[in-house]
Amino acid sequence: MPDFNYKGKIYYNPVQLVMEQIGGTWKAPILWRLNDNTMRYGELRKDIPHISDKMLTTQLRELEEDGFIHRKVYAVVPPKTEYSLTDEGREMITLITTIRNYGLKMIEKQSLR
Repeated sequence: MPDFNYKGKIYYNPVQLVMEQIGGTWKAPILWRLNDNTMRYGELRKDIPHISDKMLTTQLRELEEDGFIHRKVYAVVPPKTEYSLTDEGREMITLITTIRNYGLKMIEKQSLR
């Protein structure tokens, strides 16, 4: 497959592109939690232990920019912001589910050794 440009960056294969979109420690867990729920920032922060405020904010912005989540801001005091999956985000859940199931199999095999 020839190299291709996506949002100003050169990629060498489509797997590289997808893994950059949802890879890392936090993006898949954020998407997973939004699978069946619309959640506020504080709810996500409480539900994802070990993530810092800065990292959660950064990851949410990137997921929104990439079209996986929708951010809805309510004009109230104090500000209220809700996050939910877009159609593209729901489509990504299928892939995350497959990866998760494979990971669970790997854990199970390791515990049997």
